[in-house]
Formats: sequence, structure tokens, C-alpha cells
Amino acid sequence: MIRTGIFGGSFNPVHNGHLAIADAICQRGLVDELWLMVSPQNPLKENTTLMDDDFRLRLAQIATKGHPHIKVSDFEFHLPRPSYTYNTLLRLKEAYPERRFTVIIGADNWTNFSKWYKADTLIRDYDFIVYPRQGYSVKEQELPPNVHLLDMPLYNVSSTEIRRRLSNNENISDFVDANVEKEIKSFLTKQQHKRKSLPDGR
Repeated sequence: MIRTGIFGGSFNPVHNGHLAIADAICQRGLVDELWLMVSPQNPLKENTTLMDDDFRLRLAQIATKGHPHIKVSDFEFHLPRPSYTYNTLLRLKEAYPERRFTVIIGADNWTNFSKWYKADTLIRDYDFIVYPRQGYSVKEQELPPNVHLLDMPLYNVSSTEIRRRLSNNENISDFVDANVEKEIKSFLTKQQHKRKSLPDGR
């Protein structure tokens, strides 16, 4: 069986913290391959500031170039919405019977795991890797045997902060891959030109 990590999220946008977590998991041999599963809609989050699905997917593909063990997946784009992890994993098992899937989530999601759809079934049937998040305490000795706490530094970066900086025309180069930054700025410039070219209604 190919041990495959599923790191799901909005990646709105993908940033260096995401890549550091994915690299650490692969380098430590916890999985054979890791898939960044770009989600079109998170059932527990508002999506009013969600970037376009295909654009977030493209940014993730750009960011993971040079990371051979990390693949970017649009699998959830083709499933009914909203995207529940339970449903995604059922479909993944059907499509890839040769793989054993491990779910990768942040400590913030772990503390709210009881709210997930079919949480009891998920924790019974799958392994989990929990990575640290600022402000959320998870003790390894209190975790089920199939849940591994990833020991790595905290990355004080969030997609929310990146979007705030973008809206204020502030620098994001410390938080994202250089090519991701270039793609975002190109996209925003095109959007500004489109808005300027629209009639003003008078």
C-alpha cells in the first residue's frame, strides 16, 4: 500500500507554512507521498473571501514545483459540495484502492474534530497527523494511537494575514514562494485593469 497523506484546505492562498509542514511530513517518512487537496468550499468556514477555485489550484501547483513528494489534487472539485472529508476519503478509497490515506490537520481543527461530519468513523478508519498551530495546545499522550502529533516549529503565517496585506498593498514576500507572489500580483493587476475598463454606468 502506498501511504498517502491528504492535506486538505482552502489554500487561500498557499503559503510557506503549508509547504514546510508538507515537507516535514515527507522527509520524516510518515507518508510516501503527500497530496495538497485544494477544497472548493470548507463546510465550517465562510467563503466570502475565497479566491477562485482554479486560481488557488494554480498557485498550489506553482508553489510545489521542486517538491517531488508533494502533489496537488483537484479531486474535491468534482465531488458534491460542501466538501466533507468523510465523503472525500470514501471516493478516494474507491478510486485508489492501492493507497492507504492519512489525514493531515492542524491543531485548531483537531480541537474541533468532534464537529466534523462522521468524526467517530473517521478516527476509527484512518490515521491522522496533527501539526501545531499558535494558540492550540495538543498533548500527544492524550491522542488516540492512530493520531500522530507532528513535532515541528510553529509558523506564524496565515492566509488571512496574506490577504490582509494584499488588500493594503503590503509586502508578502516573506510568506509565499516567489513565483506564487508573482502570479498573485499579475492576477491583481489584471483585475484592476478590468475594473478600470468597465463602464461607470452613467
